[in-house]
Amino acid sequence: MPRKKPFSNKQKKKQLQVKRERKRGDTGSGPSSRNASVERGGDRQSDTSDSETTDIRRINQQPFSRDGRHDPNRFRLHFEKESKEDVEKRKKLAREKTLQPVSDKELEININDIYPSEKGLGFPRRPSWNYDMTRESLLRKEEKSFREYLDDLHSRNPPGSLSHFEHNLETWRQLWRVLEMSDVILLIVDIRHPVLQFPPDLYHYISGELQKQVVLVLNKADLCPPPLVIAWKHYMTSQFPHLQIVSFTSHRGQPYSTVLQKKRMRRKADWSNAGGPLDILKACREITAGRVDLSSWEQKILRDADAERHDGEEADEGAESVLVEHQSDSSMEMSSPSEELYKDGILTLGCIGFPNVGKSSVINSLVGRKVVSVSRTPGHTKYFQTYYLTPTVKLCDCPGLVFPSRVNKQLQILAGIYPVSQLQEPYSSVGYLCERTPFLSALKLQHPSLLEKEPHLRNEGSNTMSWTAWDVCEAWAERRGYKTAKAARNDVYRAANSLLRLAIDGRLCLCLRPLGYSCLREHWENHPDLSEIMALQGRVTEEEGAGDRCDEEDGESSTEPEEERDRDADDDEDGDDEDEGFGRPMRNNEKPSGFTVNMYNVLRENDCE
Repeated sequence: MPRKKPFSNKQKKKQLQVKRERKRGDTGSGPSSRNASVERGGDRQSDTSDSETTDIRRINQQPFSRDGRHDPNRFRLHFEKESKEDVEKRKKLAREKTLQPVSDKELEININDIYPSEKGLGFPRRPSWNYDMTRESLLRKEEKSFREYLDDLHSRNPPGSLSHFEHNLETWRQLWRVLEMSDVILLIVDIRHPVLQFPPDLYHYISGELQKQVVLVLNKADLCPPPLVIAWKHYMTSQFPHLQIVSFTSHRGQPYSTVLQKKRMRRKADWSNAGGPLDILKACREITAGRVDLSSWEQKILRDADAERHDGEEADEGAESVLVEHQSDSSMEMSSPSEELYKDGILTLGCIGFPNVGKSSVINSLVGRKVVSVSRTPGHTKYFQTYYLTPTVKLCDCPGLVFPSRVNKQLQILAGIYPVSQLQEPYSSVGYLCERTPFLSALKLQHPSLLEKEPHLRNEGSNTMSWTAWDVCEAWAERRGYKTAKAARNDVYRAANSLLRLAIDGRLCLCLRPLGYSCLREHWENHPDLSEIMALQGRVTEEEGAGDRCDEEDGESSTEPEEERDRDADDDEDGDDEDEGFGRPMRNNEKPSGFTVNMYNVLRENDCE
């Protein structure tokens, strides 16, 4: 009788995990506390994402804690699966389709194309209830309402037309609770593509049905040219006249010096140097109209800025603590929306937005120090928490939520909404990126077919040859030395993921434009508010910047290999970056490598170098 082949370590670990899950009796998201199953009548939580009739992929599986008191997967992302046929079709297209630069007009985007009103692209509402209902009956009613919402959404949109969006009811419950608790909503978006992350239905629900004010925070303003920041502000104002709009950046005056540098150059992790907190205060002061005393907030902002300017110390360190309240199960509480605004003289700000728009960074900047961990991983914030910024100002942080839309899925991936490490086919997104950015000049790639030629002939040939998305990934793998473990071939999958992370982090920057930007380009480039935006970003004027760069290039030399200087940011996968956006300062004798990021060049404007 033949002997059985022994199990490998990987197989043993997989079997052990399956046994644990069977013992626990849980296959997906479960209760977050030991009492939750009892309180819900012992039924398994059915958030429709566990339904056998819906093909759902659960993203970012986390190991369970040993004590079993907390389920880390309760609020993880739930997206619809893609068919193998679609994945293979896109992979084949990435090998065959020649990349062609798109026109300036194709970089313009209209919010009505992303969220067409006739397609029913809303979000699930919390159904009505009363205090005579039990918790179990309320949960069942919410689950039924959510299933009806999904059925209606799919009936009005053909298969494949919808973007990835959240199918986890647990996360939507968190949004409901934050909207109920908050007096003013900070809706945070990424300035590079704000209309992707601004659902009109959510805005109209908050301002109309809830009768609350919304402040749109255009975050990451340092990654966008000043004329484009102004253009986006005017576009959003034209679409939503009563919307308060604020530009914000957590990293003033700290651009990436190279495409491969992991972290923006900073001497220390200081969150008090952000641009925009005073503007948020001004908007909230206008909304509250004297009903809340915000003087302590203003004093805190000024004190933080003064400490950074004079002492270089971490602002507010030891001066006052921030009270943090974990609200892991608050979305289940049977409580109705508070009809009384600014209760007890406290302003409650709810921070909501899509994954990867920088909600945690905004909160850290408002507090003046790190209170929320920051990661590029979508769905990193697991449940909402409250932070008392001052005795009269409270912040609520909500997990990132992906609303349904008609946005291109490749663009959705480049916006950081879908975890790069979970992609089955990243090559089409790389192609989408390369058609909209000057990838050859930024990445210094050599065409794979020219690798056998003499070095001085490679660059000339690369500029004239046709490229596919697969060629780009293969060339980047060769450039970075990414090889497969067994055959030592170029690891194109890892290279594709690396390029997507560069785009998400802003090191290879793709900035979309509002409708009509090309026609009014000269107007925006000469707008009187340019100096204000540049001051917010911490930019020097173009003439000063050019002079500084020339001085640096003339006086610096470096013998350190380029691979040693460039931090390989894509190797850290999707881990929690302790101080994302902050890194070592450049040494005096260190010269930036050739991968210079130039966002003006990305937008096909004159080279600033």
